[in-house]
Amino acid sequence: MIGEQARQGVDLLFTRAVRASLVMNPSDTIDIAMLPPSHRFEPPESRIVVFTIASYLFRLLTIFHVDADKANVDYFARGDSGRPFFETFGEVGNMCCGAMNRELGRFFPHMGMSTPSVLDRKCLPFIAALDPAYLAHYRIEINRTASLHATLCLCAYGDLDFRVDPAVAEEESGALELF
Repeated sequence: MIGEQARQGVDLLFTRAVRASLVMNPSDTIDIAMLPPSHRFEPPESRIVVFTIASYLFRLLTIFHVDADKANVDYFARGDSGRPFFETFGEVGNMCCGAMNRELGRFFPHMGMSTPSVLDRKCLPFIAALDPAYLAHYRIEINRTASLHATLCLCAYGDLDFRVDPAVAEEESGALELF
């Protein structure tokens, strides 16, 4: 069972990470809307990019539903037309999920994170086989042009509850240095 505080915490960590990582320019506007639980979720995007954050106590799938349409390519590729869109978006999504992973690491030891998997949307019905204890869907729009959806799928291996303080923001992680 997942406690209400844990559900709210996962949602808060996700929206913080999206605001910090998916926005390419600080002056950009972002609208993140949680869709109602009763909403029949059939996102229009044809591809999904899946990240997994896991510990011994749970598995959290962050699924971005995104198309390589002109608005998304223009926004996320930032003029780098030489790289495939999903490679570029995978890096952006990785930063977002990495931020969530660091924050969840404050509550749970032994956290791990997967590399992104790009799949066809036809894989979505298989989420039910994971028997998630919590499922949330979001619509994300940046600058009223780039748009995507996201799904959080939290599977718990026992009772799970923790509290995220909304007043405490994530610490800067710094840049990767190569020697």
